[in-house]
Amino acid sequence: MSQLKTQPTNASVQEFLNALERPDQQADSAVLLRMMGVATGDSPKMWGPSIIGFGQFRYRYASGRTGEWFQVGFSPRKRAFSIYLSGGLNRHEAALTKLGKYTRGKSCLYIKRLSDVDLNILDAMIQKACSLTEDDMLT
Repeated sequence: MSQLKTQPTNASVQEFLNALERPDQQADSAVLLRMMGVATGDSPKMWGPSIIGFGQFRYRYASGRTGEWFQVGFSPRKRAFSIYLSGGLNRHEAALTKLGKYTRGKSCLYIKRLSDVDLNILDAMIQKACSLTEDDMLT
């Protein structure tokens, strides 16, 4: 079985964030660091070269494939922040109707800037993703 490409690294989260060219991305990243750190009670860790993850859980697919992933995380991409919530976005349908301006994938929100969304709603979504148990992650 192939191994997941994105793995935790020992790279510095702060050095990664300091290298961001846009001050607004640095400021929004500081807000996300605080929100996700409080929600998980964990320190941020780099996953691969550009994702900052918090917490960790083990997952298993129906196929039997297993792996480790972070509970919540984000990546300040050039066009938008990618915000990752464990358990998928389907658990957040009610909150998404009130969140604000975003696009989405299966487990990922794409938000151009945090001022486009209601931070209280986003924080509640992060908290909910962090409250899931490993049994909730076994799909």
